[in-house]
Amino acid sequence: MRFETPLIPAVLIRRYKRFLADCRLQDGREVTAHCANPGSMMGLAEPGMKIWLEPNDDPKKKLKYGWRLVEHDGGHFTGVDTSVPNRALRAALEAGEIPELAAYKTVRPEVKYGEKSRIDFLLSQDGLPDCYVEVKSVTLSRQPGLAEFPDSVTARGTKHLGELANMVAQGHRAVMLYLVQRTDCSRFQLAADIDPAYSDAFASAHAAGVERLVYGTLITPAGVELGTAFQSD
Repeated sequence: MRFETPLIPAVLIRRYKRFLADCRLQDGREVTAHCANPGSMMGLAEPGMKIWLEPNDDPKKKLKYGWRLVEHDGGHFTGVDTSVPNRALRAALEAGEIPELAAYKTVRPEVKYGEKSRIDFLLSQDGLPDCYVEVKSVTLSRQPGLAEFPDSVTARGTKHLGELANMVAQGHRAVMLYLVQRTDCSRFQLAADIDPAYSDAFASAHAAGVERLVYGTLITPAGVELGTAFQSD
């Protein structure tokens, strides 16, 4: 998935009201960018961080910049836009690039299911059970090389795990897919200390037959692509 407009570097001044970020461009101008991330962004929203913005000239948008990346030491990046994983994964699913799911040829995004929920992807193929795929963006890292989810309490995520388990009980296949939007990590685990209820819900769902997949990403200011499968601690 390539960004629609070339990204430009900036420095973060502050993030506030969850969806707003004041930034300083290289020419010294201060602008406000949209932050497409409702999470805590722990460790990713410190003033002075180098970030990358996507400009736009859409008259329907109040803000003319969108915050897409954080740049770390060593040329590593974290993708902070939570809409990116679904866009990148849809292309990967349709191209059969995820071996565990490559047998499915029909990919339908945002299908209603459960109790007033939408599954990120519903996969189908003659002769196979339908496969419900829920996707979570992983951006938290508190130890070198280790990615964690979630970065804050997520009642919605806990609800989704229960609904995935219900799909398995009905004879379908269900997959919880964690997409790590960091290039400085190679391992993954659940952050049970941050949200014990989510960790417990995952254990119950996994015992009920919900599968877990963890994939990394290849991130540059040009775009985001699916990376390799991760180790899971």
